[in-house]
Parts: sequence; C-alpha cells; structure tokens
Amino acid sequence: MMNGISFKNPDFFYLFLLFIPMIIWYLWKHKKAGASIQFSSDMGLSQIPKNWKYYFRHSVFALLLFSLSFLIMALSRPQSSNSWSNITTEGIDIVIALDISSSMLAMDFQPNRLEAAKNVATQFISGRPNDKIGLVVFSGESFTQCPLTTDHATVINLFRNIESGMIEDGTAIGNGLATAVSRLKESNAISRVVILLTDGENNRGEIAPVTAAELAKTFGIRVYTVGVGTIGTAPYPMQTPFGVQVRDMEVKIDEATLQKIASTTDGKYFRATNNNKLAEIYKEIDKLEKSKIDVREYSKKEEEYLKYALAGALLLVLSLFLKITIFRNIP
Repeated sequence: MMNGISFKNPDFFYLFLLFIPMIIWYLWKHKKAGASIQFSSDMGLSQIPKNWKYYFRHSVFALLLFSLSFLIMALSRPQSSNSWSNITTEGIDIVIALDISSSMLAMDFQPNRLEAAKNVATQFISGRPNDKIGLVVFSGESFTQCPLTTDHATVINLFRNIESGMIEDGTAIGNGLATAVSRLKESNAISRVVILLTDGENNRGEIAPVTAAELAKTFGIRVYTVGVGTIGTAPYPMQTPFGVQVRDMEVKIDEATLQKIASTTDGKYFRATNNNKLAEIYKEIDKLEKSKIDVREYSKKEEEYLKYALAGALLLVLSLFLKITIFRNIP
C-alpha cells in the first residue's frame, strides 16, 4: 500500500524562490509593453469585443511556471514508498547455553575450548539472520547474558566479552539448561532450540540435568547437547606456587547425561574433539528444521522523478509552441 512521496534532494525546492522575481519581471514587462494613445473619451473603445486570446494571454507564462515546477520536483528526486508489509520467512528461536567453567581453558582446542566455542558460535549466529538468538552462561551458577533478540550484533559483542571466572566456578549443567528453558518458554515460535555446550560433569546447582531436560520437554523445547574435549587427556593451565604451568588433565565429560538430555527433548548429542569438529557440529545444527515466522519489512523506495521530468518537458514545449504560434502577437 502506498505510504506517500518523499524527496531525496529537498534543497532544490529553494528554486521556487526564483518564481518571485520572475513574476515581478513578467508583470512589469507586461505593463510596459502595453501601448498608450491620447483620446478624449474611451466610450467607443469600451464597446470593442474581446476575443478568447485576450482572456488566455497569460496562459503561456502560467504554463512556463508549471513546467519549471515539475522540473524542480524532478530535481528533488521524489520517491514513493510502500507501507510496512508482512512477509513470511524461515527462522527459529535459539538459546545457546555455554559452559564457562575453568576447565574450558583447556588447550586441546586452539587457543582454548572457550575461545574456540565463542568463535564458532559467532559464525553460527551471523549465518542465521532471521532467528532470535539468546545467550546463557553457566559454571557453578547460571545467568542470562543476553535475552532472545534479532539484534545479532549485540549478541556477538556479548559473546566476545565472555570470560571464564565471571561467576563462581563449577559445572551446573542443570541450572544452565533450566535458565535457557526459562528464556524460551514464553516464546511463540513453533520451533524452539537450546544448544548446550559443556566439557564436564554436573557437580553444582540445585536442578539435576535430567530434571531440566524434562522441563524443556514440557515446553516443547528441543535441546542439542555438545560435549567439548579431546579423548584422553588435555593440556590445562594450572596455577602453582611457581606461576601458571600447563599440565595434562584427564578429560571427563558426562556423555551419558548429555545423551539423555538430547533424547528426552527429541534433540541430538554431538562430541567435539577439535576446532574443525566443533565447526562441523554447528553446521549440522544450522541445517535443522526451521519454522515459519512473520517478519515486518519495509519495501524499497521507487524513483518517481521521471514522470515529473516528462510533465515539465511537455509543458515547456507546449508553452513555447503557443508563444510562437497562437500568442505570438500578444504582449
């Protein structure tokens, strides 16, 4: 539906101010061009009938002003725009629940697990422009770093600011999942997903992971779990009396619980053992079913100057034609 006309270069409207001296000059010239004679009485002249040319003698100048008006309008770049319209696009609501416990600093990923997870997640977010995405972080406790939003630049900036040690250490997988579910339970989207990434075993929190999974199932939320860590041992930076030293630590991921969470919610469990595998997992998640959502989008503006330019040119030609033909002897 047409919303109206706007002008790209409205400063050209100042050219209308030139009409003032043009009109003054025209009136002065018209008065000066009139011949004058002396006579004793105008009674006889007043009886002379006036033809149609007399009444339309100013039409040439009027057409000139109209033509210049349309040309000025054309220079001002009129543009028509449509009102907001509803379009249907594909998208889902996604909350990424990220483990930021100290074990995520292990260096079996480059540069470490946490940074690798952040980098891959930001690429994933950038590739899903139509989705609402939120962020939950957890270690010994959990909190919402970013609620669901389509402002992906904000989500990505908050992702980059995440650091291990922001909250009490530990691995509260159940709390992290429950917080993510609370972000999604009020969502009206047909498809709602939690991507839960952790590298350890649940050892903190008031909510058991399986209980949180049942809660997610109740609200129809699908959970994709990702276990992060190589097989065997991984180099881990540890604080010692001699400073930070890297030591190999056993990788312990509660895969049984993560698989249970995924199966309970009709999701899927993945195991990432390096950066490339983690990137592949996010690509696979990216191919998940998408639900249809309505997005209000403004249509592009359309240029309208051409019809004004043509109208101005036609009126200019018409005024010149009348000036040199029908009104050539009319001052």
